[in-house]
Amino acid sequence: MGIVSEIEQKLAAAFRPSVLEVVDDSESHRGHAGFQEGGESHFNVKIVSDKFGGMSRIARHRAVHAAIGSEIIGRIHALALDISD
Repeated sequence: MGIVSEIEQKLAAAFRPSVLEVVDDSESHRGHAGFQEGGESHFNVKIVSDKFGGMSRIARHRAVHAAIGSEIIGRIHALALDISD
């Protein structure tokens, strides 16, 4: 299973989002720090869930990072997040 699928599964289980988009954006970072041949180094995530209501921006980011888990976070270079409730 690829990292996109792993991230999708973990976020879907944790937040039951109404919108969830996970995009491997690695190719657009070719030549930059952290780029890995074959991709799976840079990701963009858009997630919308009622579970983020009342949370600060930092709390939302921490919750997403916790849901994804340190094992996946440790395998990627960059994670851009667009989070809303």
